[in-house]
This record gives sequence, structure tokens and C-alpha cells, in this order.
Amino acid sequence: MMLMLLFLSPRSIGNSFFKFASLTAAILLGVTLGFNFLFPSPVRVGVWPVIFLLVCALLTAVYNRVVDVDKFTAANILLWGVILTGLTSIILDSFAFTRLMSLGGWERWLLVINHLGATALLGSMMLTMVFGHWYLVIPRLSIEPLERLTKVLIAAVGLRILTMVLSLVVLQFEQSIPLSAVLNELMIRQGFFFWPRLIFGVIVPIVLGAMIWNTVQLKHTQAATGLLYLAVVAVLFGEFFSKFLLFSVNLPL
Repeated sequence: MMLMLLFLSPRSIGNSFFKFASLTAAILLGVTLGFNFLFPSPVRVGVWPVIFLLVCALLTAVYNRVVDVDKFTAANILLWGVILTGLTSIILDSFAFTRLMSLGGWERWLLVINHLGATALLGSMMLTMVFGHWYLVIPRLSIEPLERLTKVLIAAVGLRILTMVLSLVVLQFEQSIPLSAVLNELMIRQGFFFWPRLIFGVIVPIVLGAMIWNTVQLKHTQAATGLLYLAVVAVLFGEFFSKFLLFSVNLPL
């Protein structure tokens, strides 16, 4: 969500949205840290991912208090700090899952790419949905920022699909088990996880992404926001089943 704020400017839409979005992000980061404390990861070794996430949460809270049209430069520096520490946390945390698979040395980078792709997709969906509500706060707000966020959202959907395809390509070249056998395992024995992953994480975002874009073109912001609600729920379910597949078949999808 904080990364997506780079595509908006407080000077064009005011600082209120940035305060609300960063507060939402800070709360979600706090919830994540709370879950990590209550249910520590069974595969993570070391505390650096948690430390970077904690720094990211603290910087987000500071950003929330600082962001203002008159303090744009300082807020922008803090925003970059939030983004860099947050992405570093995700990258370091991805390395912990390499013990689940062996793909000729590619497993580390596959996990990083997949987790960053998932981050981009979840963040873009969430922030665009929140921004859709801002047209109720500022009815005369230009449609251009929502169009820009929708383009980024669609690009994030495409990126996430590419990361899944890349996993299957690497598996084909680096794994002794034939890809056909893996697909058979996914579609039949792991079908309870795979098909919801495919439906909620790929098909539904593609369909809703096209519908959201067409609705934005018609400048019907309330309808677009409703569709974005559905997209956020679908993506959350899709990524939820993605993690089940990571542990059940040791493949990031």
C-alpha cells in the first residue's frame, strides 16, 4: 500500500488520503507483527525480517504524522524508508522458505519474485479500493488518479501471473520430476488448493480488472469501488491458497 502511494501526490489530492492510507497500513503492519509474536513461523531462522518489519511499521507511523503538503520532501524521504525496509523484510523472509524445495539454486530467487509479486498485487488492490472511497469525500476529485492506480493494479495482476508461470518453467528445467506429473498432482490430489488458487488468484482478478477499468472509463467511481471490494477478497483467498500449495507441494505459485 505504501509503495502505491508513490503514484499519487498530496499536492493534487490533498494530504488527508495519505494520512488515512498510511494509518491503515500501520494498523495492518501491527496486526502482522502481533500474529508473528503469537504464532512464530516454523521455517524462519533469525529475527532480521521481523526487525525490518518493525522498523517499517514505526516509519509508517511517523510518516502518518509528518505527511502534509507543506512537508512533502520530509514525508517523501520517510515514504522511501518505509518502502525499502518493508521490501527488505519480505526478501529476507522469503529466504527462510528455501528449505522447502530444491530447484537447482533457483528456489531463493523464485520465492523472492513470487512474494514481491504477491505484495504488489495485494497492496495495489487494497490501496486502489481505499482510494475509490475518496470520491465520496471529494466528489469533484479528478478521475485521473484512479485511472493511474487501476493501470498499476492491472500490471500487478500480470506480474503475479508471470511469477507463477516462471515457477513452472524453472520446475520443468530443474526438477527431475516431469512437469506433467507435477500438474497432475496439482490438479487432482491438490485440487482442493490448486483450483481455488487458480480461480481466485488468476481468473477472477483478470475479469474484475477488466471490469474495473471499463467502469473507471465511465467515471462511475462507486461501481468501481464495489468491484474493487470483490477483487480484494478474491486476491486474499488466492494468496491464502498459494501458501497452502507452497507447503503441500513445495512450489511457489
